[in-house]
Amino acid sequence: MTPGARLKAAIEVLDTIRQTRAPADQVLKAWGREHRFAGSGDRRAIAERVFTTLRARVRLAFLMDDETGRGLIIAALAHLDHLSVDEISALFTGDRAPDPLTAEEIAKVASPPADLPSHVQAGVPLFIAEAFQRAYGEDWMEEAKALIEPRAPVDMRVNALRGGVDGALRLLAHEGVEPALSPWSGWGLRLPPAAAPDVQKLRAWTSGWIEVQDEASQIAGFLANARPGETVIDYCAGGGGKTLIFAQTMKRQGRLIACDVNKKRLDVLPERLERAGAKAEIRRTSEDGAGLEDMEGKAALVFVDAPCSGSGTWRRHPEGAWRINAASIGRMADLQIAILNRAARLVRPGGRLAYATCSVLDEENGQVADAFERLHPDFTPIPISKAAADSEHLTDRAAEHFSRIAEGGRLQLTPRRTDTDGFYLALYRKN
Repeated sequence: MTPGARLKAAIEVLDTIRQTRAPADQVLKAWGREHRFAGSGDRRAIAERVFTTLRARVRLAFLMDDETGRGLIIAALAHLDHLSVDEISALFTGDRAPDPLTAEEIAKVASPPADLPSHVQAGVPLFIAEAFQRAYGEDWMEEAKALIEPRAPVDMRVNALRGGVDGALRLLAHEGVEPALSPWSGWGLRLPPAAAPDVQKLRAWTSGWIEVQDEASQIAGFLANARPGETVIDYCAGGGGKTLIFAQTMKRQGRLIACDVNKKRLDVLPERLERAGAKAEIRRTSEDGAGLEDMEGKAALVFVDAPCSGSGTWRRHPEGAWRINAASIGRMADLQIAILNRAARLVRPGGRLAYATCSVLDEENGQVADAFERLHPDFTPIPISKAAADSEHLTDRAAEHFSRIAEGGRLQLTPRRTDTDGFYLALYRKN
């Protein structure tokens, strides 16, 4: 494909992302299936262009006063690639390339706005910038920029049910993959995004030695401290990432139940459990929580990874920043507290409850925890410092750092603070 044809394809993909709810990577895969003539190099170049543009979307849209794929690509060429108007015009020739620039587009490229509002500088929507200012104070802009701009590393978790970290490293080395040890998770491995292979084609993955899992998710799972012999419920299990962590820390001893309202997400779990050498009961619950009545007051640990905005994953899915608004955050918070209230009924006296989200917004995190504590005085926060000290699966460095940044029983991970996805955890013990 010519450079102009690649740009035309990127415009098409960006417009599809804007008009649908499909994740960007899925839109790119669908485009590749529909355009078989595009070689692997073309697909990589188009994907790189799309994700680079998405990460800078707020600035590019502001500079061109245009949120269409065409406007974003023109702005990206001018302000990210630093091409002149003539150089851009040479790529916009019509036919297999984008249509020629209009006089209005030329004028916008030639005379961009001089001053950028603070939320544009930060690279996030205005209401997100306002939420960050409330949550992070004077550090809000650095937190916001770290959430959008850098490409996330590829994190993996070694599955102790198959073997140790050294064995996983040897297995990966046979295939030319040499990850670094993760800074916080004692079972974590990390690859830079540019050097990461298709992990699911590696023998270490197919044999169950490793799972792809961001380190923030590993941290939350290990801080919950599911122990051998306990009854543990992964209340919003989804695809089962935390279920697999609990199976590892429980060492196949005890009762592990994974439940969710979404059957499609649960359907992938049996294969993942088999590959990992783990076992768990799988239950589908109804929207109102029905399906676990027999477990009320019996669980030593209930882990609630609640549905949320996904704002903590925007460095992996930058399109997510443009699919939420303040009203949707409010509705999500109402759902989160309802889910947490139902899950609390399952905890036995002396048992533990963990509330987690992959969000960095206080409306979904601290404010939900505040509401829960007002409604449930029988649940006492467990200090994160104690949970970190008790866990044998985190590094010594993790225990020290998390004790410093935690607020009692609450921990907010962010790309800036921990170089992980954004993740929130609140821990409680039932009196």
